[in-house]
Amino acid sequence: MYGYQGKVLRVNLTTSTYAVEALDETVAKKFIGGRGLGTKLYADEVSPAVDALSPENKILFVTGPLTGTPTPTGGRYMVVTKSPLTGTIASSNSGGYWGPELKFAGYDVIIVEGKAEEPVYMMIEDDKIEFRPAAHLWGKIVSETTKALEAETPEKSKILTIGPAGEKLSHIAAIMNDYSRAAGRSGVGAVMGSKNLKAIVVKGSKKVDLADADALKVVVKQCMQQIKDNGVTGQGLPAYGTAVLVNIINENGVFPTNNFQTSQFDKAEEISGETLAEKYLVKKDPCYRCPIACGRYCKVDDIEGGGPEYETIWAFGGDCGVSDMGAVIKANFWCNEMGLDTISAGATIAAAMELYQKGYIKDEELDGLSLEFGNAEAVVEWTKRMGMREGLGSKMAEGSYRLTDAYGVPELSMSVKKQELPAYDPRAIQGQGLQYATSNRGGCHVRGYLISPEILGLPEKLDRFSLEGKATWVKVFQDLTAFIDASGLCLFTSFAMGAGDYANMINAVIGTDWTAEDVLTAGERIWNIERLYNLEAGIDPSQDTLPKRLLEDGIADGPSKGNVARLSELLPEYYAERGWSAEGIPTEDRKALLGL
Repeated sequence: MYGYQGKVLRVNLTTSTYAVEALDETVAKKFIGGRGLGTKLYADEVSPAVDALSPENKILFVTGPLTGTPTPTGGRYMVVTKSPLTGTIASSNSGGYWGPELKFAGYDVIIVEGKAEEPVYMMIEDDKIEFRPAAHLWGKIVSETTKALEAETPEKSKILTIGPAGEKLSHIAAIMNDYSRAAGRSGVGAVMGSKNLKAIVVKGSKKVDLADADALKVVVKQCMQQIKDNGVTGQGLPAYGTAVLVNIINENGVFPTNNFQTSQFDKAEEISGETLAEKYLVKKDPCYRCPIACGRYCKVDDIEGGGPEYETIWAFGGDCGVSDMGAVIKANFWCNEMGLDTISAGATIAAAMELYQKGYIKDEELDGLSLEFGNAEAVVEWTKRMGMREGLGSKMAEGSYRLTDAYGVPELSMSVKKQELPAYDPRAIQGQGLQYATSNRGGCHVRGYLISPEILGLPEKLDRFSLEGKATWVKVFQDLTAFIDASGLCLFTSFAMGAGDYANMINAVIGTDWTAEDVLTAGERIWNIERLYNLEAGIDPSQDTLPKRLLEDGIADGPSKGNVARLSELLPEYYAERGWSAEGIPTEDRKALLGL
């Protein structure tokens, strides 16, 4: 098989056994890889009624056909399982070097079943698979675990692990690889922890066969030039990382502040990408075969490591009213070490701060640690307590929805389907608001990044306040993103590339003759299979909504003053655009059209 290694590694932790199975080529090409193939395999094998943290749940690690190839940014893999945070299908994306190494070891997919009696880790070296005791690693933070495994496994092995948050079954726990790369969202780290699986180490020596290496060279050269010439991928992201967005988003009045109580932060400049580069940046930290190199490696005091990203800076910065970049870097560091999703962690602290502000959380619950907006020390220390489930931090480890619901005010959780919203106020970006509400994994910006046309003007500038055409734009962006996630490439390539470019790459790698339309149809198929799984899991269309504040309370001041998310006007148009029923259910005709 071109582009694929043709093998699925099935692991049973209960019996410490494994089997190598052939990958069905027809299914692979229909659902591509990564997010698409993973969802198809998972949905075929696991009941939507499964308890996410039970041994009956499975967790899949899935590469794409472009993972480990010469394509730009071909280093991504997906973690697919049922989310303990949302109850939806979870497919969390990560970069770095672990995904390509799994491909080089000869596997497209790992399916993990059951639960080990004691903590274990897996060592995969080409055809050699071992289950090794991990009691000596249990309780260790991510860097300690990674260094220990580097010392006891073959040289240049790539390491994926959970931290204490995953072990303690935090609903916002991430899976970490290469020290600071995260499959961050939806609580996938807790699923690994529930199985007593501490880490997966891979070392490979195989290559990925290409259908037409010469054609791929031509396509890659063209796409690399497009990436270089694009203002975002060729200039902004390489120079300032994703934090280049801080000032842009804030100036537009869509930078959520103090748990979305306002939408502009008067000290945004102090936590901007420019400030990060000037005062804290040590070096760029690119993923496998990435010409963009948006990753940052930063240092403050005695703390140094990968990150922070834009979303992280917002979550611990503006959303908590904190303007101390040093504190943000430290909070990011502890998220990496504990294995926590930085967006959910920061947003949960922000929700806790509003609970305290409004008198729901009392001083006696804080053990002497502040929960006031603007307290820089608080965001660092509460991150640690969350990771270790200490005191009130144990409630916070469940995410903002469960935290606020425990105090009787779930409306103070700025989340969709119980997953915390990212760093853009949807009241002033109507397309992005629709995307948030309809995302198959809850509050998420990378399931269809409407910031690109509505703020950045790529591929064209849209009026962010207007509703016209937004349902169509959201569907197209969601479908294209689903394909990119399935292919094994980074979403950031879409700033510079279009569906036709992805078709040209996939054709050269796996030997198809797809068009841009075929790419979008494949993405639509993936979107719909996710939707169907969620419906069976009890995630009904009434959950395609936004927090009450964003629907009813106009933005108080600034460039976006007075606006609310006009979701009720957009949803019917979106359902129609997708060919679903008026109630938001995929129709039999649409399923037949997509081969589902």
